[in-house]
Amino acid sequence: MDKKEIQRRRMMSYFIDAAKQIIEEEGLEGITVRKVADIAGYNSATLYNYFENLDHLVFFASMQHLRDYVQDLPNYLNSASNALDKYLKIWKCFAYHSFHNPKIYHLIFFDKFKGFLNDAVKEYYRIFPEELGESSEELMPMLLENNIYARDLAALQSCVAEGVIKKENIYLINEMNVLLYQGMLQRIINDQLNYSVDEAIEHLLNYIRQVIKSYQIT
Repeated sequence: MDKKEIQRRRMMSYFIDAAKQIIEEEGLEGITVRKVADIAGYNSATLYNYFENLDHLVFFASMQHLRDYVQDLPNYLNSASNALDKYLKIWKCFAYHSFHNPKIYHLIFFDKFKGFLNDAVKEYYRIFPEELGESSEELMPMLLENNIYARDLAALQSCVAEGVIKKENIYLINEMNVLLYQGMLQRIINDQLNYSVDEAIEHLLNYIRQVIKSYQIT
């Protein structure tokens, strides 16, 4: 990384940390360009040298909340015995971290940023590669997608390769599993569960298992 890129990364970090502080203290509705600039110690015009707009900055600040999930994922996959086991453990890790921080995950994948900046995730990890931790090359196609359907499709590919499911069924399985996850995430946000987050994870995994079983090659 050359000096110019190091300087860019440093400046972006000041604004990202400021935005993250506001989100934690006041919620997303509390973020303004002026507040972020004041906390970062620079004027508002400087912010626009590094971010297209406030949404771009907020997206990057939100992405920091995925760090624990991304860096925890290898721990879940170490004991995976086959493609289906790996797929289910990817979902388990994602559900665990997202169900404990549901509003941010909903914001990134289903709400404000669901179609935001096609290459925003790749851009973020290019600037902050350490956020990817020790993720394997095999996981990169999934982790670098900003669309949750594309992420799940990438994760399903190994199940097709190992002959667990047929390629022609992958899109149906993908849509059902994402919709199941979205529904559970929304129920957690709306405080509509009569069971714990850990139980919600197990419910979701059972639903996903049933979907896979319905299409599994026997």
